[in-house]
Amino acid sequence: MVKYCGYLVSDSWLQQRALDVGHPPAKTFEDTNNMILLGSRDVMARTGVLPYTRFRRVKTPKGKYFWCIAFACNDPWEQLSTHVPPEEKYKALKEALGREGPPRWYRAS
Repeated sequence: MVKYCGYLVSDSWLQQRALDVGHPPAKTFEDTNNMILLGSRDVMARTGVLPYTRFRRVKTPKGKYFWCIAFACNDPWEQLSTHVPPEEKYKALKEALGREGPPRWYRAS
């Protein structure tokens, strides 16, 4: 079972992020997907984590699906660390997302 260690991000948060950086409101399903990708890329780039993270879909223990900005993975094919990174690597993203504590592990969806 593949697991990712990162911070969860909702579709709505990512869409709002895209709107905040100037993307027009979504009119189609494709527009919505583009907004999600733009929102994720923007927050990852602005917080400096883009080079060593991945944007993946995960499932929580309660069965809900979210996007995850992942720092680590137990699958070597992902070419990510297999351990939780030191705080200086994730601190800026944690603050931008308004989270507390280190990233957590979630099952890939």
